[in-house]
Amino acid sequence: MKKLMGAIAAIGLMAVALTGCSAGAAGGGGGHKVITVGFAQTGSESGWRAANTQSMKEAFSSKNGFKLIFNAADNKPENQIAAVHSFINQGVDAIVIAAVVTTGWDDVLKEAKDAKIPVILEDRTIDADPSLYASWIGDDFKKEGETAGGWAASTLGTTATNMVVLEGTTGSAPAIDRAKGFSSSIAGTSITTLDSQTGNFTRADGKTVMEGFLQKYGNKINLLFAQNDDMGLGALDAIKAAGLTPGKDIKIVSIDGTKDGLTALSDGQFNYVVECNPLLGDQVASVVKDVIAGKKVDKAYTAKDLAFDQAAAKEALPTRKY
Repeated sequence: MKKLMGAIAAIGLMAVALTGCSAGAAGGGGGHKVITVGFAQTGSESGWRAANTQSMKEAFSSKNGFKLIFNAADNKPENQIAAVHSFINQGVDAIVIAAVVTTGWDDVLKEAKDAKIPVILEDRTIDADPSLYASWIGDDFKKEGETAGGWAASTLGTTATNMVVLEGTTGSAPAIDRAKGFSSSIAGTSITTLDSQTGNFTRADGKTVMEGFLQKYGNKINLLFAQNDDMGLGALDAIKAAGLTPGKDIKIVSIDGTKDGLTALSDGQFNYVVECNPLLGDQVASVVKDVIAGKKVDKAYTAKDLAFDQAAAKEALPTRKY
């Protein structure tokens, strides 16, 4: 009998020990399960992207109850698809995607759905069956383009104006939607598009493409629409090297609202900047927790974006976080 009681006591102690190990492994306090999230980021192509990545890493931290598996695809769709396959194979609790391009997602998202892993889109939208993802959190790219185009129309639209465009990554949601929004706002004005090419959302490519525009069109260019700040900042070097003054000889309207972009606006080298808020991490993390908990979430959440002229840029710069 004593042996039997001793065995029961030992089993009880073992159960307590195992319970303690389980609670400790969960982290985040109170024995709650750590939520493992795979985040497929586009890459590190711009200052905006760096701020977005930092926001996501801070929100999906261990102190907030998460384990984050991060992958940056170097702006290559095939790398991003491979990363999502890897997340599924690892059995993560949720997948967050900032899609490089809008197309090609159906098969891997069906695979995630079959594995009962919810997918949340961050920043960029995709062309896929909406039932394959739980929610999207990001900025209204079309409205950003409309706001930028609205400034161009009101400022330059009544006089003959020749414009060149630095497009974002070909096939990406912001490149597509910003172009649509801008075009709708300048329709019927005297603004003519001389040329439009991708600068891949990078400073280096923005400079290279702008050099080509200047070699081809010279001082015929009156306006540059850069679909993000980094391409516009790259274009500044090309414009100056051509002996022209950015902001005067060539007016520049850009989208993002990064600290570097607002500095160029404050200095008079840019003329107008529309914001695209990159600090989406906290809201994305909140939606992920709700989805995991089985709570109802909206299909789309849109961040609030501002717009800046020179005076507004000078006021915003001292406290700008990105």
